[in-house]
Amino acid sequence: MKRLFASLLSLSLILVSCNFPAPKPDSPTSTPEPDPMTVPWDDRSLFQDGLVASAQSVLNELRGASVYHIEFTLAGSLDQITGTEAVRYTNTEAIPLEEIHFRLFPNILGGEMTVSNLRVDGRVASPRYELANSLMIVPLSAPLEVGQSVVVRMDFAVNVPQTVNLNYGVLAYNDDVLALAHAYPVICVFNDEGWNAELPPPDGDISFADAAFYLVRIRAPKGLMVIASGREIRRVEEDQTQVLTVANGPARDFYLAASPHYEEISQTFGEVTIRSYAPKEMRDGAQLALEVASRAIEVFSRRYAPYPYTEFDIVSTPTLALGIEYPGITAIASRIYGVGGEYRGAPASQYMESTVAHEVGHQWFYHLVGNDQLDDPWLDESLTQFVTLQYYADVNGSDGEDGFRSWLESRWESVNKAEIPIGMPVADYQGGEYGAIVYGRGALFFDALRGEMGTVTFDAFMRKYTETFSWQIAMPETMQSLAEQTCACDLDALFAGWVYP
Repeated sequence: MKRLFASLLSLSLILVSCNFPAPKPDSPTSTPEPDPMTVPWDDRSLFQDGLVASAQSVLNELRGASVYHIEFTLAGSLDQITGTEAVRYTNTEAIPLEEIHFRLFPNILGGEMTVSNLRVDGRVASPRYELANSLMIVPLSAPLEVGQSVVVRMDFAVNVPQTVNLNYGVLAYNDDVLALAHAYPVICVFNDEGWNAELPPPDGDISFADAAFYLVRIRAPKGLMVIASGREIRRVEEDQTQVLTVANGPARDFYLAASPHYEEISQTFGEVTIRSYAPKEMRDGAQLALEVASRAIEVFSRRYAPYPYTEFDIVSTPTLALGIEYPGITAIASRIYGVGGEYRGAPASQYMESTVAHEVGHQWFYHLVGNDQLDDPWLDESLTQFVTLQYYADVNGSDGEDGFRSWLESRWESVNKAEIPIGMPVADYQGGEYGAIVYGRGALFFDALRGEMGTVTFDAFMRKYTETFSWQIAMPETMQSLAEQTCACDLDALFAGWVYP
């Protein structure tokens, strides 16, 4: 995700068509439409149109996934957020649960989140807090048995920091742009460690989440362009306020960005519409981002599995990372949108291409196939670096592939090609090791794995890996086991030499 790179290649651009959609006027009706936020918990119909046809069967498969109903109200200053959340949680584990754990990420992202009026199935609950108030533990009045569900309701408020200096600015209001990541109480993953929560180190991702379903209503000032994860299913205006309702799922997170300066360009191919948002003066960068995303979605859909959503959004933000991935949307650093010039001594267009291709790759590896991004960052970051290598090979041929591989080797070279395992938690790397090993050596491991298995067998393994763990959480041992099943070979030595501490 973070600290992406300049490719060493001068790459040609493939021009694609774009269109400028007209505003969507409200259509008067004689009978008021039903409120989408009041649909029954088990009703998945609102999510169907947001999925391509081949992905819609998942709506009947993830029956125990959490369902979030969230309402955000954005103050005119855009640095104060209030909201409500109702979430149905189902115990899909093998044991009864006596409590539910929620992350309150703004409390470790330079802002502040407070929760009030907490109720579980209508009963008032008194939580306790840990991990610098970023973990809210909600006790249950009786153990939640396997297969049973509860509904947790709460009000919340968020003070949004006005700086991007902490955690890359994933949650910030800066330069007239609101970036709202992890801005609602998030249910933790329960796994063999129990409720999985920790204070994240500053270099990597902060979240680890199961796939869930989101219905989200956003109240925001008129004149503000709001871009959110998912498909817009309703928009109305009330005095000086616009009210948007979006549906997204399955998804591992919810994200929105907003600015009065955004303009949209878009392209539709097949079932997928790509929308790119940036201020008018950044239009050339927004166009290139759209073009790269269209190529990357085509490459990865063919190689691994169809892109699951009918929409993909790209939005410029002042983030200190070059790119940050979210379900169906990516934030790209506004400083690389000047694609006619240079950035850090290289053409900014090269930064834009490598960054967007990488972030699109995360739609398959982090999102479609989940993993513990704090303990096993190589399963998304190293693998996504490798699929970016495949993007360059497919789009630019052997010269593109060789050039990007040389860049990966140069990252590893920055730590003198130390044979540090790629499979360590983010917190175990020191200094520049995380970027060099996970983003450099880690991608080269998958290149070595392809060489060991053979290209045809490796490609079959990658498709099987994506299919097997779609909307699930993969682990290192499950990846190795599936690779060995696919090649009918022993990969212990290869994994021991590259992956395991």
